Amino acid sequence: MERVRIGVIGGSGLYDMPGLTGREEITLDTPFGAPSDRFIVGTLSGKRIAFLARHGRGHRYMPTELNFRANIYAMKLLGVERIISVSAVGSLKEELAPLDVVLPDQFVDRTCGRVSTFFGDGIVVHISFADPVCPELIDHVQRASYNAGIKAKRGGTYVCIEGPAFSTKAESNLYRSWGMDVIGMTNLQEAKLAREAEICYVTIALVTDYDCWHDSHDAVTADMIISNLQKNCLAAQSIIAQAVKDMNEVRGCQCGEALKYALITDRTAIPERARKRLECIVGKYLE
Repeated sequence: MERVRIGVIGGSGLYDMPGLTGREEITLDTPFGAPSDRFIVGTLSGKRIAFLARHGRGHRYMPTELNFRANIYAMKLLGVERIISVSAVGSLKEELAPLDVVLPDQFVDRTCGRVSTFFGDGIVVHISFADPVCPELIDHVQRASYNAGIKAKRGGTYVCIEGPAFSTKAESNLYRSWGMDVIGMTNLQEAKLAREAEICYVTIALVTDYDCWHDSHDAVTADMIISNLQKNCLAAQSIIAQAVKDMNEVRGCQCGEALKYALITDRTAIPERARKRLECIVGKYLE
């Protein structure tokens, strides 16, 4: 299988990647089960990419049902080194209006017991996660947004909640008091697992509405949100196409060595089953 270095994860409303030529659908299995859907591999802006619909085509999986480990592990199997993730979010700040594009650089986890590590069962790793988004990749996507004629706000904190219900007003106002910028249900686990897999990661957060704290919240309808999703997805597609076109082949960041000093377990004490399960992620450190 030809190695694919760029991965795209499409969120709500983005279930395919228009403009992708030479398309091939690939079914992958992993030690953690099946990914959300078949991968669509093809050429975009002159480079090979792998696209995955996070919720499955037709939006079949809730955030609480997503197999994040399988999705990121499968990206690693394909040879992916950079992931551009697209997500619909609610705004927690007046200045971030519906249809705005945000590139968050921090996350806060408010999920309840989701598995967000490949490790355990005989192998212990503690990654550095102070800066959860690849600085090189977020710079690149910000430039691509500008070159595509789309204004993207750089920076901010994405609070990841469990769902599938949206927040209460009390919770929404609590997150605002903490200084959170946008709210969603998926990206924290992806970011952690991508770091463990030594894959660069960035989120393109597409604001569909103000969260329930806002006075205008009661006037929001499903039709309005769907309309905003469709408009946002067109913006995301333009940014991704530009980012892929301008992307260098060689990474200059430290994401590719995230596990270099993170593996705590004595190599001689690692069970063979753990070695086999995580060969594509940690194998180079066990030779």
